[in-house]
Amino acid sequence: MEESVHVRVLFFAKSRELSGLNECNLELNKKTNLCSEVINYICDKFDLNIIKNNVIIALNSEYCDDLNAVLELKNGDEIAVIPPISGG
Repeated sequence: MEESVHVRVLFFAKSRELSGLNECNLELNKKTNLCSEVINYICDKFDLNIIKNNVIIALNSEYCDDLNAVLELKNGDEIAVIPPISGG
């Protein structure tokens, strides 16, 4: 049984600026499947902790607005990191 999945991570706005990346491929442990765990892992790995409390993610274009939601991660999934957007 495979213990990890390979996903594509997309960075937008402030998360792109802080990480220095537009996107990357990432290997996640299948046991890291709560929305909050995925956010914590990505923020730690890409030095996004300054915006961690305001970041939301989308899995395959579906927003994860419940931090306790279980994500069914599969190889090839796409995770978008969406920081708060300021208007003016």
